[in-house]
Amino acid sequence: MKSLKASGSQLADSAFQLTVLRQEVVEVLHLPPFHQKMAETGLFPLRPVAPAVLQINVGKMCNQVCKHCHVDAGPDRKEIMTRATMQLCLDALAQTNIPTVDLTGGAPEMNPDFRWFVEEISKLCRKVLVRCNLTIIVANKKYHDLPEFFKRHGVEVVSSLPFYSADKTDRQRGDGVFADSIKALLMLNAVGYGQPDSGLVLNLVYNPAGAFMPGPQAGLEQQFKRALFKDYGIVFNSLFAITNLPVSRFLDYLVESGNYAGYMEKLVTAFNPTAAAGVMCRDTISVGWDGGLYDCDFNQMLDLHVASTSQHIRDFDAAALAQRPIVVNQHCYGCTAGAGSSCGGTVA
Repeated sequence: MKSLKASGSQLADSAFQLTVLRQEVVEVLHLPPFHQKMAETGLFPLRPVAPAVLQINVGKMCNQVCKHCHVDAGPDRKEIMTRATMQLCLDALAQTNIPTVDLTGGAPEMNPDFRWFVEEISKLCRKVLVRCNLTIIVANKKYHDLPEFFKRHGVEVVSSLPFYSADKTDRQRGDGVFADSIKALLMLNAVGYGQPDSGLVLNLVYNPAGAFMPGPQAGLEQQFKRALFKDYGIVFNSLFAITNLPVSRFLDYLVESGNYAGYMEKLVTAFNPTAAAGVMCRDTISVGWDGGLYDCDFNQMLDLHVASTSQHIRDFDAAALAQRPIVVNQHCYGCTAGAGSSCGGTVA
């Protein structure tokens, strides 16, 4: 399976994605645009609160090509953050008291300067969170020591596992992914991750495998914990249930499978003002592989830069960013539906 960009899909173009989103919601379904829905609840324009997370995408290269990927990541994606841009991120971080740095990709570990970056962030006494796809740990011998590296630097590991069975996981992420994910989880457990009182946090992420919203997070967490421990002896800390947003490859799946209109209607109908008030873009600043600044990772993939004079990490200005209105569009319905969705799971 190729990325949308490699296959020449129209949906590889962010402007085309935004056109498709608007046409379906406003012109076909005759539903209110997202900004109007927010205005009805007194939340527009949406404003940031004190930043708690600097989320940095260090590249779109990945060893997997997942069907739901909003990054359109894969082995054929060569966009990668340079060490010079990483240094700009460190310089910006040193100006702030942002407590958490969230490293994502692609597979962030494939960036050749990934380990250096983790070490330098740690020197600034910030919590480092890595979004690890698990299979990267067993993909090549040079990654086999990642669990020990993560442990040495107190990295919090967040890993996607669509389900606790092979069929549903492999259907979304590729053949053999479940088996490799189990191997990697056992390696993480072996060095202490997820173990009681170890202080080494291992969280899992659940994304639905189809055109539906996730069930209650607490119930899913208990199901995953029972099944993974019973079948493999695996333990972990928390499970985050994340709604698939209609962006990039998941949008392509919705269109190709004929589920697009129905899915968007579900998201809009399930709009929750409480979830809308707690969306992750309010306390997160997202940095692209090239240093561009965004309100969230989804806006980043749609090329929706922050509405601020500070649009690149080299020009990072915390005061200016604090005054910005958050950029919203139709895909934002995914974060405000039901119990809400963020990189840390439900919000309401």
